[in-house]
Parts: sequence; structure tokens; C-alpha cells
Amino acid sequence: MSHAELWYAARATGTTLLLVLTLTVVLGIVARSGRRAGGLPGFAVAAVHRNTSLLAVALLVVHVVTVVLDPFSHLGALDTVLPFGAGYRPFWVGLGTCAADVLLALVVTSLLRRRIGARIWRGVHWAAYAVWPLAFAHSLGSGTDAGTGWLRAVAGGCAVTVVLAVCWRCSDSFHRRRPSGSLAAGLHLPDRPPRPPAARPHQPRRPGGAEAHTVGRWTR
Repeated sequence: MSHAELWYAARATGTTLLLVLTLTVVLGIVARSGRRAGGLPGFAVAAVHRNTSLLAVALLVVHVVTVVLDPFSHLGALDTVLPFGAGYRPFWVGLGTCAADVLLALVVTSLLRRRIGARIWRGVHWAAYAVWPLAFAHSLGSGTDAGTGWLRAVAGGCAVTVVLAVCWRCSDSFHRRRPSGSLAAGLHLPDRPPRPPAARPHQPRRPGGAEAHTVGRWTR
């Protein structure tokens, strides 16, 4: 690929990645509530959320590769892992590196969820809320399109969407209704143990094995 093609690919994947991350955050919040979205039941919303997360990882890989191969960016392979050491806008590029590191940590822990346990996985998964603001700041601070009107419109729409979703996540209405079969099953949350069957009352027996029949207080 030529220099221009790498530059366009890096810009396109970066902007698309911001949109996909926004969709991932919103779907994650909706799936956590267990409500339907777009006519899909809760388990289907959770599946779409996982697929958008994988799409974000794929876009991240393409974005990182094209940026490293682009000679204009002056980024090395180490700069994609260790933040704030790049030769080009080190602070803003470093924020993108932090977002990439957190996103990869989320993917790895999700793949190892059965081994590390649901509690540890949930604790790490809370870091997903940090990926979006890091990627958002990285897009506005390091991208060459940061001053254009179309990117500002895209970033503003993403910001409004995420803020509304997070406000709903923190509101009382989010916890008011939890339908059965919601994401709680998708997240493998522990179910309430079933009640043991009620013990049958002991029936006194007559000699010879026949049961005693009680009517009122008299036994015959």
C-alpha cells in the first residue's frame, strides 16, 4: 500500500472504530438491563454486543497496523503497547494506546472467563467504560481530521449517545424492571437456589401397617 492508502485506511478505521465502540457501550448497557432492543430479546442483544466487541478488536488491529506502516506517523511497534512514547503527538497517541491495552485486556479476560471466575471478569469488565473516553480523546487529539466539521459532528453524536446511555444506567428506571431471561443469564449470574420440596406430614400407622384416619380430634 502507498503512503496515501495507508493514511486513508488509518483515518477510516479510526473513525469507524469510534462508532463501533459507541455502539458496543450502548449495547452493553441495554443487554445488562435485560430489556429488548430493536425487537431482539435480551440474549440476542447480548450476542450482538459480543459481536460488536469482536468487530472493534478487528478494526483496532487494522488501525494499528496501518498507523505503524505509515511513515508519516513515526510510530514503532513498541508505541502500540507502551503509551506516551511516540514521536508524533505523544500524549494523544498515548491515550489511544491505553484504550487499546484496556480493550485487549477485556478480550483476554472474556476468553478466560471460565478459568478466572465471573467475579474477576466483572471487575475487569468495568474498565470497558474507560475505553470509550480514551478513544474519544485520542480521535480528537491525534487525528488529522480533528478540525473538520464532519468529524466533530460524528464525535458529538457519539458523545451524546454515550452520555444518555450512561445516565440511564445510573438511573432508578434501569433497575426497576428485570425481566426473566435477561442478560443476567448471559453473564452467568448465579441464580437463586430452588426451594426444597415441602416435607409431607407424618401419618401415624395402626399396628399391621394401615394408616390412621383422623377426623377432627378423633382417630379411628
